[in-house]
Amino acid sequence: MAKPTILTVDDDPGVSRAIARDLRRRYGDRYRVLRAPSGEEALEALREVKLRGEPLAVMIADYRMPTMNGVQFLEAAMDLFPLARRVLLTAYADTGAAIDAINIVDLDHYLLKPWSPPEENLYPVLDSLLELWSNAPERGAGETRIVGHRWSAPSFSVREFLARNLVPYRWIAADEPEGRRLLDAAGLSADDVPLVITSEGKTLQSPTEAELAAQVGLSTTPASDFYDVVVIGAGPAGLGAAVYAASEGLRTVLVERSATGGQAGQSSRIENYLGFPDGVSGAQLTDRARRQATRFGAEILSAREVVSLEAAGAGRVLRFSDGTSIGAHTVVLATGVSYRRLEGEGLNEFTGAGVFYGSASFEAANCSGQDVYIVGGANSAGQAAVYFSRYARRVHLLVRGADLIRSMSYYLVQQISAIDTIEVHPHTEVTGGEGDRHLQRLTLRDNRTGDVVTTDTSWLFVFIGAEPPTDWLDGVVARDGRGFVLTGPDLLTEGARPAHWPLSRDPYHLETSVPGVFAAGDVRADSVKRVASAVGEGAMAVSLVHRYLEAP
Repeated sequence: MAKPTILTVDDDPGVSRAIARDLRRRYGDRYRVLRAPSGEEALEALREVKLRGEPLAVMIADYRMPTMNGVQFLEAAMDLFPLARRVLLTAYADTGAAIDAINIVDLDHYLLKPWSPPEENLYPVLDSLLELWSNAPERGAGETRIVGHRWSAPSFSVREFLARNLVPYRWIAADEPEGRRLLDAAGLSADDVPLVITSEGKTLQSPTEAELAAQVGLSTTPASDFYDVVVIGAGPAGLGAAVYAASEGLRTVLVERSATGGQAGQSSRIENYLGFPDGVSGAQLTDRARRQATRFGAEILSAREVVSLEAAGAGRVLRFSDGTSIGAHTVVLATGVSYRRLEGEGLNEFTGAGVFYGSASFEAANCSGQDVYIVGGANSAGQAAVYFSRYARRVHLLVRGADLIRSMSYYLVQQISAIDTIEVHPHTEVTGGEGDRHLQRLTLRDNRTGDVVTTDTSWLFVFIGAEPPTDWLDGVVARDGRGFVLTGPDLLTEGARPAHWPLSRDPYHLETSVPGVFAAGDVRADSVKRVASAVGEGAMAVSLVHRYLEAP
C-alpha cells in the first residue's frame, strides 16, 4: 500500500522548501511529503492522489497566497479528502483569519511562522494530528469503490449511506471501461449493480446497510449487553445526549439505524447555530460531535434498527431487527423525524432515480447546467436551494403556501431573494412524475386555480412534513395523534398521572410514560424543531437520567 501523503502549499519557495525539509526529516520514512507552490496546483496534485486511491493524512496551507488563499484551498480540498487533517500556516498578524477558518473549514490547528525549532513548534502538532488521522475508524475504507448506474436506486442508496456516514469512496459508472473490468473480475454483469469493493478487495453485491457498515469500519456490534444509558438516534439530540452522558462517566451506547447527523447532517449549511458565525455544514457538525462522543468513551452502533422496547423490572430491554438485544438502566429516544413521502402518480418508482428525500448533496455536481426542483418551505428546503444554486442552471422552490415568511428563517428568505437563479413558486404542488427508468418530467398544479403544467427535469428533492418513526413504540409509550412522544407535563390529565404510572412522583420534564425512558429533540411532542434546541434537550435528558439513577 502506498505511503500516506502530507501536502504543503506555499507560494514562497524558501518557506516551501524549509517546511518540506523538516517534514521529511521527521516523517519521510512513513509518509510521502508533497509540496505545491499554489492552491490551484495543489488541488490538481490532490486529484491525482485521489485517482490513484492513495490516502492523504494532513494538508498544511499558507494563508497568504495569491489567487487562492489557504482557507479557500482547504475548503476546496475538503471535497476531495474530507478526513484529512487541516493546518493553516500564518504570520502573527493573520491569527484572526486563522481563528475564523476554524468555523469555515473545520481547521484542526494553525501554526505561526517561523516554526523553528520544529521539535517544539511543529512536530508535536503533527504527531498529534497524524495519530488522530491514523486512528480514525473510517481510514480502512479509503479505497472503497462503488460500481453502479447513475439512475439505479440501489446504487444511490449505497452512495447515500457511505456519504452520510462520512466514509470516503470512489464512484465508478458501470458503463465505463473500469466499471466493466471490475464487474468482469467479480463475475457480475451490469444488471448486478451496485458492486462494492472494499479496501481489502472484498466484493459485496447489493449489500444491506448492515453488511456495508461492517465492511467499511463502522461498528455494528455492542461491546456489552448492559449499559447505563442507551441513546436511540444519532441526530443532534442523540449526539448531544451521548456526549454529555459519556463525559459524565455513564456507560453509553448510541444506536443509529442509518447515519449519524439525522436530517441536520444532510444540511449543506447551518448558519444560525451558536458559535459558527460563518455557518457550518451538517456533515462537519456531525463529524465533530461524533468524534467528541467517541473521545469520551461512547460506543456508536451503525445500521442497527431497534424494533421494540420492554420494561424488565428496573431495567429496559431493547431488541434489534436481527433478534439480538441489549439492556440498560435508562433510554433516551432521539429518533428525530423523517421527510414525508410525496403523493403523486408515478413518483414512488423514481425514488433514488430522480426523486430524492433530503439533500443528496453529493448529486449536486451532476445537476450542473440543469433545472432542479425542490419541494418544501422550511429551513432544510431553503438551505438546499441555496446550495444547489451553485451548480444548477435554475432552482425552482415549490411551496404550497403564499410565501416563505411563516415557515423559513428570515436570514434564509433574504439569501434566497438575493440569488437570481432561485425562483420561488407559491401555491404549487407536485401531482405526478414520468420518465423512462428515471424521472424526466413533473406535473405541477396551482392549488388556487387548479391549473396543471408539465415541466422537464431529472431532479426533484423533497423536504416536506415531519413524521416521527415511532410505530415500534405503539402500546409502550404514550404518543399524540401524530405519533410524537408525550413527555413530562403533557402526560398529566387535570393533574393526574398517566395510567399504569408506577412511581409516587410526577414524570420528569423529558420523561415518557415509561419511567427511565426519556425523549429529546424532534421526536418529542411540541418540541422546537431547531438544531440548537435538540442538542440542548439531549443534554437536559442526561441530567434527568442522573436524577433517575440516583432515585428512580
